[in-house]
Amino acid sequence: MASRQTLIEKDRLSKVIFMEAIILKGTYDTPDVILNAEEGVFEISGRSYPEDTAEFYIPILEWINKYVENPNAETKFTFKLDYFNSSSYKPFLDILVKLGKLNSNGNSVTIQWYYKDGDWDIKEAGEEFSEIVDVPFTYDTF
Repeated sequence: MASRQTLIEKDRLSKVIFMEAIILKGTYDTPDVILNAEEGVFEISGRSYPEDTAEFYIPILEWINKYVENPNAETKFTFKLDYFNSSSYKPFLDILVKLGKLNSNGNSVTIQWYYKDGDWDIKEAGEEFSEIVDVPFTYDTF
C-alpha cells in the first residue's frame, strides 16, 4: 500500500503534467491562444474562423476541462477578437459556461472582453455571452 506522502507526490505531479501551457500562434483564420495556469494568462485573440472549428478548439476545451478541476484562486480570461464566425460561437460559449461554473463554486472569475473601437458587433457578442453565463464581464477597446 502506498504511503500518504507518495499519494500526495503523485497528485502534485499529475497536476503539473496536465496543466502544461497551450500557446498557439494565430494564423490568418485562427486566433492566438495562451492558456497558462502557472502564469495566470488566459487569452484568445485575433480572428477565429478555422476551417475545422472542432479540430481547432477540442484541445483548448480539453485543457479548460482539466483546469476547472484545479483552478487558480483567480482567473481573468481575455477575449480580444477582431472577428469570429458563427462556428466559433459554440466553443466560446463552452469555455464561458465552464468558467461560469467556477464562478458559481466561489472562485474569482472575470472575463475581459476587448473589441476594436467602433466594432459594435464584437461588443454586442460579448454582451450576449454575459447574459448567458454567470461571470462578470469587463469591456474595453483596443
